[in-house]
Amino acid sequence: MRLSPSLAVAVAIAAVLASTSAPGRAAAPATGSAARPASVPTAPPAAEGDQRTPKLRVRTVQRGLDIPWDLTFLPGGAMLYTQRERLSIRYRKPGGADRSVRFARRGMWASGETGLMSILAGKRFNRTRTFFTCHGNDSPQASGHDVRVVKWRLRQSNRRAVRVRSLVKGLPASSGRHGGCRLRYGPEGALYIGTGDAAISRNPQSLRSGGGKVLRVKPRNGKPWPGNPFIRRDRPITRKIYTYGHRNVQGLAQRPGGGIWSVEHGPDRDDEVNRLRKGGNYGWDPGGPGYDESVPMTDFSLPGKQIGARWKSGSPTLATSGAVWLRGKKWGVWRGALAVAALKDTSLTILKFTDTGKLRRTWTPPALNGRYRLRTPVLGPDRNLYVTTANGGGTDRIFKVRPLRR
Repeated sequence: MRLSPSLAVAVAIAAVLASTSAPGRAAAPATGSAARPASVPTAPPAAEGDQRTPKLRVRTVQRGLDIPWDLTFLPGGAMLYTQRERLSIRYRKPGGADRSVRFARRGMWASGETGLMSILAGKRFNRTRTFFTCHGNDSPQASGHDVRVVKWRLRQSNRRAVRVRSLVKGLPASSGRHGGCRLRYGPEGALYIGTGDAAISRNPQSLRSGGGKVLRVKPRNGKPWPGNPFIRRDRPITRKIYTYGHRNVQGLAQRPGGGIWSVEHGPDRDDEVNRLRKGGNYGWDPGGPGYDESVPMTDFSLPGKQIGARWKSGSPTLATSGAVWLRGKKWGVWRGALAVAALKDTSLTILKFTDTGKLRRTWTPPALNGRYRLRTPVLGPDRNLYVTTANGGGTDRIFKVRPLRR
């Protein structure tokens, strides 16, 4: 969806003035052909007039962007963010001044859903000034293109970044479809990498491919994290696999006090939110002939055991993307819920789960519903939500979403 300049201005004004309360709509029940796991109930929407649900104030903090795929906060409140097709990294000061970061783009590749995607600051950024990106790359050794994770160091001037090393190379790429690629930390300090299957049917179920997986590696050097489920296998990429059987992982989020959850696109139905378990198979297998997207998102007829979703969209899909767990008292009853951005549905869906991972209820705040394709929500150091959009054409924004206690 691309907005005309006049419509974009009108939409932005509406978004800035929006101050909304609890009413929302429930997620559509799942209607896929696979048996629906008992762990995915049809959750009721937020109650009308629930005084524990905050109003939301939405304002634009950056505009004129082109698919800002991800952002990461630095100590002190500055942020780095990427733009997918422009292959750019930008540095934004806490006060709002924004400038480009120069770095070596040679070899980077953008096509379709692939380009310069996720970005994540190093855990010891104050000391090391390192950060990570995931991007498409020209690679004759990988049949023309691949997707790779790279570590960078930001100079003290914040104007230039230098490449430190490639942590993971050779993740599959085809036309640019299903390129993934989300980077987030786990509770043990490992770097988790959510990947797409590159729309190649053999990748999700093959332990010889890094496509359609969640990988777990050491942030320092990209080596497999000790305790990975296939750590004793011969192939280097296999030793990095944490879970498999995914289609196109767009979101990873560490639950406070818990493990890692993933968000991924379904074909024409059943976007999924999954709680990840070491060595788990999440059941996507579009095996031939060709890339068969008529199969269930979680195919329980496959050999072995498959793990069902904790939430799924039903039909049609929402095109879910990034996600983050909400923290801070200001979020009221939705504190500890998972906020999931959606592209096609142009909405933010907030999912409340029990401690054991069962869905309790949902909220789709009207303040962020139906205006922009939403790509990535990130919780800032102020516990406000920062959300990037994905309309393209220089119309994109970064929104600041501040909950107001009633």
